[in-house]
Amino acid sequence: MRGRQVFMDSLRAHGARAIFGNPGTTENPVLDSLIDYPEIGYYVALHEGVAVCAAGFYAQASGSTAVANVHVAPGLGNAIGMMYGALKACAPVIVTAGQQDTRMRLRDPVLRHDLVAMASPVCKWAVEPQSADEMALIMRRAFKIANEPPAGPVFVALPVNVMEQETDLGAETSGLVYRHTLPDPEGVRRLAELLAAARNPALVAGDEVAVQGAGRQLTALAERCGAAVYVEFLRSRQPLTFGHPCFQGRVPYEVAKIRELFAPHDLVVLFGGPFFEEVWFDEGAFMPPDTIVAQVESAPSRLAHNFSLDLGLAGYLPSTFDALNEALDRATGAEFVAASQARLATLTAARERTAAAFAGQLERAASDSGVMTSAQVMDTVSRAMPADAVLVDESITGSIDLSNAHTSRDADNFFGFRGGGIGQGIAGALGVAVAHPERRVVAQSGDGSAMYSIQALWTAAHHGLKLVFVILSNREYRVLKHNLDIYRQRFNAISDKPYPHMDLTRPGLGFVEMAAGMGVPAQQVETVEALKAALETAFASDGPYLIDAVIAGKPG
Repeated sequence: MRGRQVFMDSLRAHGARAIFGNPGTTENPVLDSLIDYPEIGYYVALHEGVAVCAAGFYAQASGSTAVANVHVAPGLGNAIGMMYGALKACAPVIVTAGQQDTRMRLRDPVLRHDLVAMASPVCKWAVEPQSADEMALIMRRAFKIANEPPAGPVFVALPVNVMEQETDLGAETSGLVYRHTLPDPEGVRRLAELLAAARNPALVAGDEVAVQGAGRQLTALAERCGAAVYVEFLRSRQPLTFGHPCFQGRVPYEVAKIRELFAPHDLVVLFGGPFFEEVWFDEGAFMPPDTIVAQVESAPSRLAHNFSLDLGLAGYLPSTFDALNEALDRATGAEFVAASQARLATLTAARERTAAAFAGQLERAASDSGVMTSAQVMDTVSRAMPADAVLVDESITGSIDLSNAHTSRDADNFFGFRGGGIGQGIAGALGVAVAHPERRVVAQSGDGSAMYSIQALWTAAHHGLKLVFVILSNREYRVLKHNLDIYRQRFNAISDKPYPHMDLTRPGLGFVEMAAGMGVPAQQVETVEALKAALETAFASDGPYLIDAVIAGKPG
C-alpha cells in the first residue's frame, strides 16, 4: 500500500467524516484518493483560513476530530491565524499541508518551506514524515495528541513522494483508551466544605465545562449553592443559558476590574479554562487578598498556572461536578439550603432587573426614528429563530445585547470564538452547519469581521448549507474605537482627535452585491419590520441567505 492510503485509512479508522480544504498541486494525493473513501466529505474553501476555521468549529460542534487540508507554505501561512484560534478554543483539529517532494529539499523548490517550524508555535505538535513507514505511527499520535486535554490542533506535513511511497505498515489507532480521571475524594470533600461555608460563592466556567457536556451539572451546582456564574471574556461556548438567574456575565479582561468583580465573593471556584486572558496591563493580583480561590481542571498542567490557589483539583469535569453535588448533599443541612435559596433569590431579582432594563432599551429604540440598534437586531433575530437553531456569534461589541436577547441559548445551540482574531464567525459557521445538517445555523458577524473571511459565502452556496448570515453593518471597526478610548485614558494621551482609519466608508461595503457574486441571495435592511420579513424569507430558503442589517455606529 502507499503512504496516501495509510493516511486516508487513518482518517477512516479514527472516524473522520469531513475534510475542509483549499486544494493545490501538492494536495493531489489526498484529492485523488477521496473517490475511494465516499464516507469522508470534502468541503471546498476559497482561502485556507476559512478551511481551518470551519474545521475548528466543526470539531466543537460535532464532538469529533476535524481535518483541514491546506496548500504548502503560503497556504499554511494563510491558515496560521485560524490555527491560533483553534489552539485557544482547544479544538481537536488535524491540520495537514502538502509538501514538495523531499528529493528536491536542498534545491529550494517553489512553494517549499520548513512547514513544521511554521506551524509549531500555534499547535500542540507538528511533524513531517520522512518515509511512508512513518505515516501510520504519526497519524495515530496526531489523533491522540489532538484529543488529550486540553485538546488542540496538530499539524502534519505530507510530502508528495512520501504519500506515494510503498509501505507494509497499515493504519492503526490507539485502541480503546479511557483518559478521563476521577477527582481525588479528599479534594472533593475539601472543596465541598469550602462551598458549604462560603458566604457568597462565585463559579467561573471555562469552555471545557461545555465541551465535556457538564453544563447541566454546573447549573445544578450553582443552584444548589446559590452561586453567581461567570464565563470567560472570550469563550467558544455558553455553559448555561444566558437567561439563567445564576448567570452574571463575563469576566473582564483587566486585572483591576477582575479583582473588583470578585471583591464581593469570599470564594471563587474556576472550572475548565486558562484563567485569565488579559488585554491591558494592571498592577496587582487577579483576586482580592481575602478571597479563597479553588480551581478544577481535567489537565493538571492548568492548575495554578497564573496564580496560587487555596485548592487545586484535577479530574474529569462531569465526574467532579457529580461528586461535588453528592458531597454537598451529604455535608449540608437546612441552614445551608436557606442561605443558598436567599442568594438565588437575590440573583433572580438582579436578572429580572437586567431583563427589564433591556426591555426599556428596546422601547426607547422603537420610539426613535433613527437607525436600528444592535439590541433591536439581536432581539428580532432571537424571536425569529427556530427553537432548535444554532447561533454562531462574532458580533463583538454587541455581545451584551446578545446575552440579553438570546436568553434561552446555551452550549447546545451557541458557538462563540476564542483568541481574539476576527473573521471566525461566518467561516466557523460553515463547520457548525456541516456538523448539524438537520438544524438551521445563524451566523452573526460585524461587517469588519465578515470581510476577513467573506469567501465563506461561496462555500456555503457551493455545498448548499442551510446558513443564515446576519451582518451587523455599523460601517466601522467599533471595538477599535472603544479600545482607542481606553488606550488614550490609560496612557494619558487624552485628545479630541478623531478615530484614525477605523471607518468602513468611502466606499461602503456592498454585502448584497458580494453575496450575489458568490451565489448567495441577500438583501439589505434598515428597519425592524424589514428585518423580520427578511428573516422569514431566509428561514424559508433551502440554502444560504444573507441579511445586511444596517445599525448605528459609535457616537462621537
